[in-house]
Amino acid sequence: MKVAWARAVSMVALVWITLASAATAHEVLPTIGDMEAVDGRITFSLEGNFESLVAGIDLDGLEDTEAAPEADVYDTLRALEPDAFMAAFDEYWPQMASSIAVIVDGTPVALELDSVEVPAVGDVEVVRQSTVVFSGALPERAESIQIDWPAQYGVLVLRQMSVDAGWDGYLSGGGLTDPVALAGGDQMSGGEAFVRFIPVGVEHIVPLGLDHILFVLGLFFLSVKIRPLLWQVTAFTAAHTVTLALATLGYVTIPDEYMWIVESIIAASIVYVAVENIFTDGLNPWRPAIIFCFGLLHGLGFASVLNAYGLPDNAVIPALLGFNIGVELGQLLCIAIAFIIVVSAIRLSEDGKANKIAAWIYMGVAILVVPLAIIPISAMGPDAVEAYLPLLFMVAALSGLCAASCAVERFESYRHMVAMPASIGIALIGAYWVVERVFL
Repeated sequence: MKVAWARAVSMVALVWITLASAATAHEVLPTIGDMEAVDGRITFSLEGNFESLVAGIDLDGLEDTEAAPEADVYDTLRALEPDAFMAAFDEYWPQMASSIAVIVDGTPVALELDSVEVPAVGDVEVVRQSTVVFSGALPERAESIQIDWPAQYGVLVLRQMSVDAGWDGYLSGGGLTDPVALAGGDQMSGGEAFVRFIPVGVEHIVPLGLDHILFVLGLFFLSVKIRPLLWQVTAFTAAHTVTLALATLGYVTIPDEYMWIVESIIAASIVYVAVENIFTDGLNPWRPAIIFCFGLLHGLGFASVLNAYGLPDNAVIPALLGFNIGVELGQLLCIAIAFIIVVSAIRLSEDGKANKIAAWIYMGVAILVVPLAIIPISAMGPDAVEAYLPLLFMVAALSGLCAASCAVERFESYRHMVAMPASIGIALIGAYWVVERVFL
């Protein structure tokens, strides 16, 4: 009876893990812009997904526009021909102009729309990057400028052009920038770039990199021993560091129209490591080599994200290093959380003894503690809840599996009641992503 109950808990937790998958068909990318002072005017040329703005989607912390309440409006706008969407944007422009603050020497500047360029419709499942140019008049002898980019418009990467040591800005979360000298000289230093891109790397893993999280967890669930995990993580880290650097520095280039192939193989790599976990409990000689090969492709995925954010021309290497360290910190954070959750289950697997107290504690974490975590996260906004919800599902599911493991008296209960069900769930999610990225 106890074993049956524990298996039932395992199945429920397995369903939770599967539900934690979140398909990304309408990825939210940063807006990339150039700022230039020419002939008495300050001009901004922005390239981005402006359908999401016209639809009224709050992009702050959002990963996928499909998760927004305005997703249907977005899809309608995305399917519009260029002329039709330009007309829709012209109508929306006054609202956008009033939301953006451009302040020169302490005085707000009125903004005027200069031009809009919209590509052809193409594949409506792919983000359309349009170009919007607007400008404002500069007072005589103007010295500095500040920009307030609304949080609901998502991330803006802005570069100051046509000056020496031009400023590079990463604007998110709202708030006014520090004054930027119009004559230049505010270029980001190497140290600033290094520090600024560390959180970008962490964010790409936690909470936005669900596929990378599942891959790392697939490595974790192979064995309870440290040495196999170290071999795997080392191989993965070395590989993705190589291709991240090569792709970022321009030595390896994957055209955007072929990135779906890379993303599909990344999903397949999740399936592979998870399925192998089910059939073996030790490190095969070929597994680190295979993980190294998969890591090369994960590195290309990391590079596509990093390039989308834009890199300061004078500090590419420091920014690259900071981003890579952020990625490693994000991965280590996932492994650390998983280890902390399952440490009791790992100890119990050594002697096969049941621990009802531990089982109830784990169930309490799964049913009470993890759901309560939504409360502080919700204070960050609905988009933060959307981003972190899959991770909370996984923590709750893993805690539920550990409860099942602790409830039974069985040899290697951790492997049979935690590692194998978790790997099955990870494999199912990866398989769904393969199908989605190849066929949908």
